[in-house]
Amino acid sequence: MLTPKMAITVLLFTLLLFFTNPPHVYGNTELRALIDIKALLDPQSLYLSSWTVHGDPCDRSFEGVACNEAGRVSNISLQGKGLSGKLSPAIGGLKDLTGIYMHYNSLKGEIPREIANLTKLSDLYLNVNNLSGEIPPEIGNMGSLEVMQLCYNQLTGSIPTQLGSLKNLSVLALQSNQLTGAIPASLGNLDMLMRLDLSYNNLFGSIPMKVADAPLLEVLDIRNNTLSGNVPLALKRLNDGFSYENNLGLCGAGFMSLTACNTSSSLNGSRPEAFGTTGPTRAIPETANVQLPCNQSRCSNMSKSHQASVAVVVGIVVLTVALSAIGILLFTQHRRRKQKLGSSFDVSDARHSVDEAKAKVVAHRKYGSPLMSLEYSNGWDPLADGRNLSAFAQDVFHSFKFNLEEVETATQYFSEVNLLGKSKFSATYKGILRDGTIVAVKCIGKTCCKTEETEFLKGLNMLTSLRHENLVKMRGFCCSRGRGECFLIYEYVPNGSLLRYLDIKEGDSNVLEWSTRVSIVKGIAKGLSYLHGYKPNKPALVHQNISAEKVLIDQRFNPLLSNSGLHKLLTNDVVFSALKASAAMGYLAPEYTTTGRFTEKSDVYAFGVLVFQILSGKLKVTNVMRLGAESGRFEDYIDQNLNGRFFEYEASKLGKTALLCTHESPIERPSMGEVVQELSNCSSCV
Repeated sequence: MLTPKMAITVLLFTLLLFFTNPPHVYGNTELRALIDIKALLDPQSLYLSSWTVHGDPCDRSFEGVACNEAGRVSNISLQGKGLSGKLSPAIGGLKDLTGIYMHYNSLKGEIPREIANLTKLSDLYLNVNNLSGEIPPEIGNMGSLEVMQLCYNQLTGSIPTQLGSLKNLSVLALQSNQLTGAIPASLGNLDMLMRLDLSYNNLFGSIPMKVADAPLLEVLDIRNNTLSGNVPLALKRLNDGFSYENNLGLCGAGFMSLTACNTSSSLNGSRPEAFGTTGPTRAIPETANVQLPCNQSRCSNMSKSHQASVAVVVGIVVLTVALSAIGILLFTQHRRRKQKLGSSFDVSDARHSVDEAKAKVVAHRKYGSPLMSLEYSNGWDPLADGRNLSAFAQDVFHSFKFNLEEVETATQYFSEVNLLGKSKFSATYKGILRDGTIVAVKCIGKTCCKTEETEFLKGLNMLTSLRHENLVKMRGFCCSRGRGECFLIYEYVPNGSLLRYLDIKEGDSNVLEWSTRVSIVKGIAKGLSYLHGYKPNKPALVHQNISAEKVLIDQRFNPLLSNSGLHKLLTNDVVFSALKASAAMGYLAPEYTTTGRFTEKSDVYAFGVLVFQILSGKLKVTNVMRLGAESGRFEDYIDQNLNGRFFEYEASKLGKTALLCTHESPIERPSMGEVVQELSNCSSCV
C-alpha cells in the first residue's frame, strides 16, 4: 500500500520532471504517438529523421505533419516517400486527425483496428501499398469518413458490412486486392456514395438491388470478379459509369454484352448471399459484433486496500495532468499567435438537412472540384461581398472554386518542403489533392492583383477557359481575405522547365535527343498559335513573357507553356517588373522599346530566341549562332553534345525559322500559324 510519505515523494518527483522537461516532450501524448508511429513506419529513420522526441509536431519541422489552430495534429501527408514499414496502432492516439495520406509507398502488415478511434478523419488514403489482412470492421465507426482509398494492396477477407454505417462516405475504392465474399447490401445505405470501385477482386454473388439504388451513385466498377445473377435495371442510369466486364455469371436485359437472364439465373438481386447462375443460393454470414468475454482478473472486485492505493495514484495523476494541461495551453496559445493558420470549419451548418447535404455533394461533383468539405467562413473571397455577379463570373466560381482548407491541405500548410520556386510577386508550391492529383499552387499576394473586380474576374474567366495540349492546365483558384492571397491551382509538370536542359555538360543524362528538340519546338509553336487565335471577343491573347523558364516539360517530354494569360490578373507594375528579367535574357522584341506594346509578333520574336536555345543547347544566343544559321554552318548553332546525331535538312529549316522569327522588323516575322504550317513539313515534326 502507498503510504502518505511515499505519495508525497512520488508527487515531488513528478513535479520535478514536469518543471525540468518541456511539456511538449513529456506531456504531449500526440508527440509520443508520432514517435511510436515512426518506429514502425520508418525504423531506420531514412525518411522521417525530422520526427524527433525533442521536437514540436506543430512548428512545421515534422515532415508531412500539419496541425490545426488548436495545436492538435490534423494531417499526416507522407505519400510517395518510399516507406516500407508498418502502420502503428499508435495512429489511433491522434484523435484530431482529419486526413491520412500514405499512398504510393510500400507499407506492409495489417491496417490497425485502432484506426477506428479517429472519428474526425475524413480522408483515408492507404492505396498503392503492400498492406495485407482484413479490412477492420471497426472502420464502420468512423462517421466522418468521406474518402476511403484502400485499393492496390493485398487485402483479404470480405468487405465488412459495417461500412454501411459511413453516412458521409462519397468514395470507396477497394479495387485490385484479394477480397472475397459478396458485395454487402448495407453499402446501399450510403446516401452520399458517389463512387464505388470493387474491380479486380474475387467477389462472388449478385449485385444487391439496394446498392444499385444508392441515390448519388455515379460510378460502380465491378470488373474482373466472379459475380453472377441478374444485373439490377437501376444501374442503366449510370451509363458509362457502370463497368461490369469479366463477370461471366452476370446477365440482364438492356446491358451491352450481357445476355438476358433465364429463370434459373434470375436470382433476387437484393440478396447479397445469392451466387451462381444455377443451383441453390448460399448464405454468406455477415460479420457479427461479438462482445468479448470479461477477463476475471479485471472484472473481479478489488480489495479495499487496493482501492485506496489506486485512489492515491489517481489523485497524483490528475494533478500531473492538470499541470501538463496548463503548460500545453500556454504553449498552444503562443504558437497560435505565431502560426496564424486558417480558420476552422464553421460547424454551425451542421443543422442542414440531409437534402441540403445531398445538394452540396451533387454540386461538388457537377462542378469538378476534387474535394468536398464545408466552406471556411472567410475562406472564399470573390473580392466583393454580397454583390450580384454576372453569369460568366458565377460559372467561373462554381466550376473552378477551391476553398482555403483544400489548398492548405494539398500543400501541407504551405510547407517549405513543397516550395517549388519564388519570385517577387508569387511563390509556387507542390501539392496533392484528395483525388491523388499532383498540382502546383501559385500563391499571389492580393496587392499584386488587379484591384478592379470586373477586370480581375474577366482575367480569371479567361484563364480557366484556356485548353490546349501545350498549355499547363489550370485546375482552379481560391482567394482568401484572411491570408491576403489568391491561389491558382495548376496540374503539376514533373520534369521542370526548359532551363534544366540548357548549358549542360557532355555526357549529362539531360542532353536532349534531336527528335525531342524538334518535338519541343513544334509544341511551343502550337501552344502560341492557339493563344494567338484565342476567342471569344478577339483580339489575340499575347503571352508577353515567353522564356525557357516558362516552358515546362512533362513526363513524355511534351512542352507546356506556363503563365499563359497571367498578366490579365496582375497590376501593371508587377507585369513590368517581370519583364525586366525577360529583356535581360534577350527575349524582348526590339520594337517594344519604342512602342511599349506587346503583339503577336513580339511573342514570335521570343519564340525565335527559344528555337536558337533549343538547337544550340545554350541559354545565351550569340551573333555567331545567327550567322551560322544563315550560312548553314551547323557547328555554330547546333549543340555539340549531339555529336552530329541530327538531320541536316531539319537543322537548316529550323535555323532559318529562328532567323526569320527574330527579324528586327516585326512585319518580316511570320505568324505562329505560318510557323506551325512550316514545321509540319519536317519529318520529325509530323
